[in-house]
Amino acid sequence: MTGIIRYLGRSALSWVEVTRAVLGVVSLSLNTFVLKFAKGSSATRSVLFKQIYFTGFEALPIISWIALILGLIIVTQIVNILPKLGAEGLIGEIFVWVVIREIGPVFASVIVIARSGTAIASELGAMKISRELTALEVMGIDTMHYLIAPRVIGTAISVFVLTFYFEIVAILGGYLLAGFGQNIAFSVYINSILEAMSFLEVAVSLLKSLLFGLIIGAVCSYYGLTVERSITQIPQKTTKAVIGSLRLVFVVDAVITFIFFI
Repeated sequence: MTGIIRYLGRSALSWVEVTRAVLGVVSLSLNTFVLKFAKGSSATRSVLFKQIYFTGFEALPIISWIALILGLIIVTQIVNILPKLGAEGLIGEIFVWVVIREIGPVFASVIVIARSGTAIASELGAMKISRELTALEVMGIDTMHYLIAPRVIGTAISVFVLTFYFEIVAILGGYLLAGFGQNIAFSVYINSILEAMSFLEVAVSLLKSLLFGLIIGAVCSYYGLTVERSITQIPQKTTKAVIGSLRLVFVVDAVITFIFFI
């Protein structure tokens, strides 16, 4: 019993320490972006745009088919269950509750963690082992400004855009069933969703996406920088980056949902 308590205590302290470090990375990245990005070099802007291209643009195909299938599945379940309960009028509201409030930002974040979060952690880990970070510091280049901030901000922008895109494609995917399978007019389907959707739902969804993007970029950058001398630490730290990102994303998601909708 004592061993279990000690283990839980160490885990809690470790989690608090990582969270504190991640908040520091987010704060420094935002500060660097706001104060220094406009005065930064073209090389820094190039890192930011490449991160947005890799994390956002190249993720569009996988985001598209996942959102399409999920939209179709959700509407299938709604259309099959609600009529039996005499609640056909809640189709739009339930779709908004499920997709806009939760699934959109969470699924976009999970996909980004799997694709880009792992890449950020492993890339920074490899750069640290090969002493590229040390070389940059010797040349007087601020690694936070040149490497970390563009990745964190680029990831946040990408998750923001991908969440919005995911939700639109999921709505269109739902219409594939509602329109062609249930003979529901497109205008009726869209109006039911728009009537159920308020500014609060959209604002909270996009707020989640921005925070999730900052968390993913910061957590993966932090773990990538904790790689020391052994190359075998790269996959270990990458795994920790994925787990840490998922943990914080779900915790923040629960907190925001509780604040705004409960």
